Amino acid sequence: MKITTVNFWKENLRLTRPYTIAYDKIDSVENLFVMLETEKGITGIGAGSPAPGVTGETMGKSMGAATALEDIFKGQDIRKAASLLRAVQKSMKGAPAAVAAADIALHDLVGKSLGLPLADLLGRSHDGLPTSITIGIMSLEETLDEAREYVERGFFILKIKTGLNPEEDIERILKVRERFGRDIRIRVDANQGYSVEDFTRVFEKTRKYVEFCEQPLKDGQISDMQELSESMRSMSAADESLHGPHDVPGLLQKPRPFGIFNIKLMKCGGIGPGMDIARMADLSGIDLMWGCMDESVVSIAAALHAALASPATRYLDLDGSLDLARDIAKGGFVLESGRMRTNDQPGLGVTMIQ
Repeated sequence: MKITTVNFWKENLRLTRPYTIAYDKIDSVENLFVMLETEKGITGIGAGSPAPGVTGETMGKSMGAATALEDIFKGQDIRKAASLLRAVQKSMKGAPAAVAAADIALHDLVGKSLGLPLADLLGRSHDGLPTSITIGIMSLEETLDEAREYVERGFFILKIKTGLNPEEDIERILKVRERFGRDIRIRVDANQGYSVEDFTRVFEKTRKYVEFCEQPLKDGQISDMQELSESMRSMSAADESLHGPHDVPGLLQKPRPFGIFNIKLMKCGGIGPGMDIARMADLSGIDLMWGCMDESVVSIAAALHAALASPATRYLDLDGSLDLARDIAKGGFVLESGRMRTNDQPGLGVTMIQ
């Protein structure tokens, strides 16, 4: 079955709830979409959300890289998917979100052509898992109000963004625990915002109440991470320090700086590289979290399918489509009481909104 049509375009997707992290304030996000269609009329959809502050990729760079897609895909047999994905990675270096959009579209197309949900095609290991939902950096009162809203909506894992003021971070974490008790789990994401001293202070004050902390130090501070105590390292998740499979060997050097890897398709270049990281983590005894940027339901569904196909997956942080004021697709997953699972539709299980 051959690909006959290749399209790509960008969409500006505004957020219903702007938020602040350690290095930015975000109120909208541009996503790149890729559509592939076969001679039999089967379509595959992919999406990418470039993250200039993390990968250096702008939307302009994504769109420029995507101009190579027609030459790569048009007229090609989808049974050559592995070779086509290697061609995408080779031709579009430096644009991981654009690569991810193409990778996701091809995976969706293959799943649909075989009539299987993508997680089953990849080798399903989990039926479903709970996801966290994110609270940005805000005042204590706003934090508690937002936490209450999410708990009332059925979420029981709250991820609190931190990294600007350690003392305020400690207060927000402790007050959320005090208010909502053991019915919820708390995770922390410092987005590289702490010094060693800051992280040590926050860790010592909150360790009893926090599952783990994402990327406490800057991504270049691996040696500083390795000097931390084993308990601090095991409760730290690599985010900005982990882009693609090539980063994994360095993060496995002992003493291991992180006990958890956070895989984001927009950093690594899609499902193929994400599964490469997942296999290395599984073999090395590293737990996995699958995370996201602010993304369309298309790429969130892709991350979920990949996550459920990895035995090492322990955590989900796939709330990136929940606060979009507008999307161009729907479906992809079922969310019930904070727990995510795929639907029974082939491929990603997403449909375009008319």
